[in-house]
Amino acid sequence: MTAGTETGPVRTVDDADPAVRVWKRMRALVIDQHDRRRAAADAVGLSPVRVRALLEVVREPAMLSDLAERLSVDRPYATVVVDDLQRRGLVRRVPHAADRRCKIVSATTEGIEAAARASAIMNDPPAELRSLAAADLAELDRVLGSF
Repeated sequence: MTAGTETGPVRTVDDADPAVRVWKRMRALVIDQHDRRRAAADAVGLSPVRVRALLEVVREPAMLSDLAERLSVDRPYATVVVDDLQRRGLVRRVPHAADRRCKIVSATTEGIEAAARASAIMNDPPAELRSLAAADLAELDRVLGSF
C-alpha cells in the first residue's frame, strides 16, 4: 500500500495479477479503442452527459435529485442538463403522483427516439468481439453476467 488519499488508501497495481491484466484489457477494448460515447452524442446532437441523462430517464423516469445521483453529478448541474433536454423537446417534467411539489423527469417520444439512436451506436460491438468463437462469447457473457 502507498499513502492514502481523501477517498482512502491507494493500492499498488501489479500487472502480474490476473484481475489487473483482465481489467486493463477490458478497459482498453471498451474505452481506449472503442469508446462510442462521442459518436453517439454527435449523432443526436447532445453532449455525452446529456445522452447519459436521456438514457437514464428512458430507462426509468426519475425525480431530479435521483437523476443527479444516478449521473454522479450535483443537483444544480442535473437541472442545467434537464433544462437543456426539455428545451430540445426530449424530456418533460410531470408532477409526482404522491407529492405535487416534486416533478418527475420522463422522456418524450422524440427523446425515446434519440436515445434509441444513441444506444444503437454505443451497443454495436467492435469487430474484435464479433470475431470471437460462439463458445468464447458464451463464456465471456456468463462471466460478465455474474457481476
